[in-house]
Formats: sequence, C-alpha cells, structure tokens
Amino acid sequence: MATTSARLLTLLSLLAARQNRSGRELAERLGISARTLRRDVESLRALGYPVHALKGPDGGYRLGPGGGLPPLLLDDEQAVAVAVALQTAPTSVTGLDDAVARALTSIRQVMPARLRSEVDAMRLTSIRNSWEFPAPPIAPGTLKAVGYAVRNEQVLRFDYLTPDGRRPHPNDADFTAPLRVEPHHLVLWAGRWYLVAYDPAAASWRIHRVDRIHAHSPTGIPFRRRELPEPDVARYVMTSHDRGDTPARWECLGSALMELPADVVARWAPGGSVIEYVSPTRTRITLGAWSWAGIAGLLATFDADITAVEPDDLREACRVLAERYRRAGEPPPEGTGERTGEGQGERTVERPGELAVKSPGERSPANADEREIGEHR
Repeated sequence: MATTSARLLTLLSLLAARQNRSGRELAERLGISARTLRRDVESLRALGYPVHALKGPDGGYRLGPGGGLPPLLLDDEQAVAVAVALQTAPTSVTGLDDAVARALTSIRQVMPARLRSEVDAMRLTSIRNSWEFPAPPIAPGTLKAVGYAVRNEQVLRFDYLTPDGRRPHPNDADFTAPLRVEPHHLVLWAGRWYLVAYDPAAASWRIHRVDRIHAHSPTGIPFRRRELPEPDVARYVMTSHDRGDTPARWECLGSALMELPADVVARWAPGGSVIEYVSPTRTRITLGAWSWAGIAGLLATFDADITAVEPDDLREACRVLAERYRRAGEPPPEGTGERTGEGQGERTVERPGELAVKSPGERSPANADEREIGEHR
C-alpha cells in the first residue's frame, strides 16, 4: 500500500480531475477501506483543502474552490517566497507586469484560504535604489535562452550588442563574430543580469551583461562544468564584472561598521553594495571602487561615524582624506587671488577661468540628501 502522503496526493488528484466522486469509487481506486478514506479526507481538510461531502445513496466527495491544483502544496514560507518573487521580477525583465499579475491571481485562486492570506499580506511596492543604475530591462526570450543553456550545460552562441543596443552588421567596422561560450551562472546584481561563462577560444573566464546578448538558436553542444576562479560566484561578479565595453575589475573592496540603521544605509548605498544588519543603529557595509580613496569618499557621504574599517589600505585612505578635508576647511591664505564676500556668511570665490557663486542658504541636491541622512542618525 502506498504511504499516507503519497495516497493523499493521489486522492487530491482524483478529486481535482472530476467534480464529484463517490466514496466507493475513491476507496476502490486507492485500495483502502471506507473508514481509511474518511480519515484521509479529514487529513486533507486539516491541510486546508476544501473537501465537501456529498449526500446520496453512495455518498461521495467534491473538491471546492481553492484546491484545484494538487501539485501546489505550499507551506507558509513558500507562499511568501512565491509572492515576493513574482512581485519583484518585473524590475529587470520587460513585458512581465501583466503576466505577473495574472500568475499571482491564478496561484492565489488555487491556494487554501490560510495560504491566500499569507500571499495577500505580501503586497509589495518596489523602490529603486537612488544610486543604482540598472541596465535596460531584458527581453524574456533572451533570459530563457541563456537560462536554458546554463541549466542544460550547452554551449551558448550569441552576438554581443554595442553599448547603444545595436547589433553590428558584418559590413560594420565594429563587427565581431558571434561568441561561443560555456555558460555557468546567471547572476542578478544591482539591477543588472550577468552571465558568468568560460570562453574556450580565449581560454579565459568572462562576465557578460545579459542585456547586451542577442542569443542564437540552441547549439545542443554539451560541455563539462569547470571550477570558477573564485568559489563564491557573487564575490566573483562583484569584483570582476563587465560594465560595458570591456571586462572591468574593481581594484578595491572594503568594509566598515557604520552608525546608521540598515534601512537608511541600504537606501543610499551604491548599487551592488552588501548591507549587513548588526544592531538597530549599526550596519556593516561592503562596497567596491576603483581606488581606496573612492571607497573612503563614498563612506563619507553618509555623514556618520565609522569603525572597524577593513583593510589597512582603506584605513590609510581615510586618514589621507581626513587630512585633505582638514586643509580644505582652513581659511584661504592671503595673496591667492581669492575674494571673500562680507554679507551674512556669504562667500564668493573667483579664480582665473572659474565662476563659483553661492547665495546664502543655497543647497545643492547632494547637500539636501546628506542632511536627510544626518537626520536619521
């Protein structure tokens, strides 16, 4: 006899396949007694499936609304995961808004009442990070083609589009032959999709932006997976990603503890930064740049105390930047050609070839942002 769980799934599928089923028919199909059938029906009801009893000479059962998709047996965490995934997918893929809404409605209709309430509680509004610069949303067909090649371990053949999204013609000066790569991973980071692939012709690893891939028909050519240069694929993409024309690499990657809540740091952090909750008022941020001074400057934009700065090169950059800012805050020496206004703290500085006039109380958008960050401290 099948196990109880397998029998329950079979019973659920029988009830979903036809509107009404007699008790005798169900018991015979499952090879169980009428008493065991009643216990199984109660088990389905306990799981939240609306199994209704039918009156009549033989009696029977009917599966009500909310139970018509037997394979969809989701617990609370899975229901929340589905709701979140569907509602965040449209941010990077074109043409999914209507499909996502319909999919969420369809799944909700076949869920038991308890799980429907879990999904209804996850109505999300996605807000773009102010410093995140996502690529144009990619076509679903491109994502499917690349994902198919990754999943089935097949060589992917594609044209790499120009930065403006153009597919070069063979007669164009910038034309390059289609690439043939071994696709290993799809990564979504900071609003952009990346493909981690090995290029056999160049005997090297490359990271391609998926929004610039024009995939050809499936090759059907299998390949054997290789070990990545970096075991952590997320770290590898963050430190070696392709920003556009040529493969680029972040020379520096550092971190610090910041005296700000995680939600505030996450709101203003550059795209691709890693935000870690430490306490209600403290956050660890990890970010990259082309220089250590660049990371130190980004940390300074939060206008918050920082500690536990790593590594040593970043600490030295902070010391150099602090000294540079200290000198910048000193009054200008006499005889430099600078003129200071005399009204209500107004200062106008003029140098040959420059014009920089700031009215009292005038603020730039960046200053306004810094003031808002400071108010959260």
